[in-house]
Amino acid sequence: MRKFISTIAGALLMFTVSAPLSTVAKSAEFFSIGTGGPTGVYFQVGNAICKMVAMLQSAEHGRKKGTDKAYRCSAPSTGGSTYNIGQIMEGELQFGVAQSDWQYHAYNGTMPDKVKPFKGLRAIFSAHPEPFQILVGKKSKIKNWDSMKGKKVNIGNPGSGQRGTFEVLMEAHGVDTSYFSAASELGSSEQSGALCDGKIDAYGYTVGVPNSGVRQATDGCGASIIDLQTDAVKKLVADNPFYAWATIPKGTYKTSKKDVTTFGVMASVVTSAEVSDDLVYAVVRAVFENLEDFKKQHDAFKDLDPKKMIVDGVSAPLHPGAIKYYKEKGWM
Repeated sequence: MRKFISTIAGALLMFTVSAPLSTVAKSAEFFSIGTGGPTGVYFQVGNAICKMVAMLQSAEHGRKKGTDKAYRCSAPSTGGSTYNIGQIMEGELQFGVAQSDWQYHAYNGTMPDKVKPFKGLRAIFSAHPEPFQILVGKKSKIKNWDSMKGKKVNIGNPGSGQRGTFEVLMEAHGVDTSYFSAASELGSSEQSGALCDGKIDAYGYTVGVPNSGVRQATDGCGASIIDLQTDAVKKLVADNPFYAWATIPKGTYKTSKKDVTTFGVMASVVTSAEVSDDLVYAVVRAVFENLEDFKKQHDAFKDLDPKKMIVDGVSAPLHPGAIKYYKEKGWM
């Protein structure tokens, strides 16, 4: 698997440090960030981080103040949250984007059937809020959770955060996949097309707002997002510190005729205690020194606040390399 990841890192290298070839050849360090589906915001997070790393180091080499070590970064599309955490634990990825709830469960070992316990997991920062959204087809006649009974529903691909959250949601309502007439396992890049083609009636998606995949379904074929204020969801939010209420504002998509209330998590960037302090420090510094450019990479990032990013959605210990930078900035 390590050889495979290395091949991906070479093939999908999107942003590289602009440094003299002699410097790169002698001291370049390659690292990979696990993301999610290519239409999801996780993919944007990972590649935005790579771009910030390249931007900072390129600027510093241009001023002849380059660091001794150059970093080269790739952010391949992966299976999502729990997959990324598992690959970080195995040493195949150095970083990954993961929902804050799966960060919590991995570090605390509270859902070993869904994500392996990993005491070596370390947080770096959180990114954008991620509401869990259930998209329903225009002709599905689905108005709420109860009317999803007997429908064709995509619960997400194994290894993804949306799959894990959908399973939590089913358990909270006391049902399993037999509640639906069919439960498919499509990835995020396939589900909107399937909804528009009538192959499924609904799908669940944990993703930042706005999202191009969601827009494909809402603006493209009249799908809408249902409200999720059931008693079971109210209990989930009340009982779990990593969940919070979230609002998808009126006008976000063509079919957003009114505010929709649901629940959600934070997207978090995580690593392992085994990853060097120097590398983590370099990545964190690159993001926060270029935060205004980072925020321009996607609409979901526009309201990021550094002081909240190092607290919200952080349930595993912060990595020492990140702490070093935050203390230098006076944030800790």
